[in-house]
Amino acid sequence: MPPPSPLPRRHGLEAAWVCTPERDRERPHPWPTMGAWLLERLAGFVDVAGFLADERFVYQSGTPVVGDDPYGPYTFVWFHRDLAEETVVPGIIHVVHQDARLVVIDKPAFLSSIPRGRHVVQSVVVRLRAELGLPELSPLHRLDRVTSGLLVLATERRWRGEYQSMFQRGEIDKTYRALAPLRPDLEFPVTVQNHLVTRRGQWQAEVTDEPANAESLIELETVLQGTAVYRLTPRTGRTHQLRMHMLGLGIPIVDDPLYPVVLPVAIDDFTRPLQLLASAVAFTDPIDGGARRFESVRMLPLQAEVGACG
Repeated sequence: MPPPSPLPRRHGLEAAWVCTPERDRERPHPWPTMGAWLLERLAGFVDVAGFLADERFVYQSGTPVVGDDPYGPYTFVWFHRDLAEETVVPGIIHVVHQDARLVVIDKPAFLSSIPRGRHVVQSVVVRLRAELGLPELSPLHRLDRVTSGLLVLATERRWRGEYQSMFQRGEIDKTYRALAPLRPDLEFPVTVQNHLVTRRGQWQAEVTDEPANAESLIELETVLQGTAVYRLTPRTGRTHQLRMHMLGLGIPIVDDPLYPVVLPVAIDDFTRPLQLLASAVAFTDPIDGGARRFESVRMLPLQAEVGACG
């Protein structure tokens, strides 16, 4: 683990770090300078020469790294990466609940929960760390970027462990609702069980013949014209579980960009939100024993939202 960062957070994110090796068997003679090591280590990732000129690399002491500084083994260097321009995701982040330990929000579709890949500033964590003044805010469970609804976050690191363990043990009741085609020949409620796997480099999950590792209760709630609202209760938490289970019943969720086929949807196309809503969450608080229940303020069918998140 690295020592504490000498740089403050930027956009709610910790500074990146690299560390010179204690020794390198393949290279017994060390690099002549820190600049030479940084160029070999980070070329292709950042503009090393530009960062050095602008004093954007710093040592643990906070002192800027100079390119001609003698190379030293086991030396930490800290820096902030440049962030790519991001399209602002439309919609409102509703704060459903906030106390000393938890923040529960109702997020719009297309907003990433955590900073990753091409979605950094346009993520729940980065936006709310700044807006709520909570630099350690972090989610306790997953919610896909294209899924709308409730996301539970811990306000500080010290609370994260107990709550996250509760989620991992499945000691939480989650309710989703989905808009999907109506099939009069299907009888509800129905429990779907199968084995789901996700493979690196593939967008879609797969069903295999192995023993079931995914289970969902599907109930018909409201019949509309040609479609219906379904109540979905996942009993496990596999990636894309609800979307796959609805697809397996022959009623894929409306406006799903991945199932049954991967659609060529642009990253900044926010016009057709996936009609899947994380609508309720309930659990017994592991710290004070109190009953917790939260509900989404959104309703199906979800409409394309306008205006910046906030």
